[in-house]
Amino acid sequence: MTSAELLVDAFSRIRGAVHRAVDGLTAEQLAFRVDSEANSIAWLVWHLTRIQDDHVAGVAQAEQVWTSQGWVDRFGLPFDPRDTGYGHEADEVAAVRVDSGELLVGYYDAVHEQTTRYVDRLGDADLARIVDRSWDPPVTLGVRLVSVIADDLQHAGQAALVRGILQRR
Repeated sequence: MTSAELLVDAFSRIRGAVHRAVDGLTAEQLAFRVDSEANSIAWLVWHLTRIQDDHVAGVAQAEQVWTSQGWVDRFGLPFDPRDTGYGHEADEVAAVRVDSGELLVGYYDAVHEQTTRYVDRLGDADLARIVDRSWDPPVTLGVRLVSVIADDLQHAGQAALVRGILQRR
């Protein structure tokens, strides 16, 4: 297995987790929060997708799917188009509402497609490229991609937990 194949596999696992977390839920269920400070499934999936879109587009030197494919308009959220949800307060989390899970998985699938197209052509040597010098040590492409995968899987797991709570109510 090549590094590229490993990365594609990891990102595909995120896609599966996103679909399982969202599948068949109503708009009300997607907006459900365990308490007033908690994240909803809609916010978690939107945020993890925004982070992947932002970070992968950045290292690939590509435009984000959010803007290039019009997802920003389809979602119609009251945020700056560059917003990824990082640091959102409770009222901002509550503002992420969708009519259906189809919007969430549609956006995720579009980001997943752009991501896999990019990582599928990477070689081992590419992963050592420095992509962010603002950290000590500087961040390599490999570390950035693993960071996105780890963050996305954590948020997808949180969304699955919220779904489990909803199903037991």
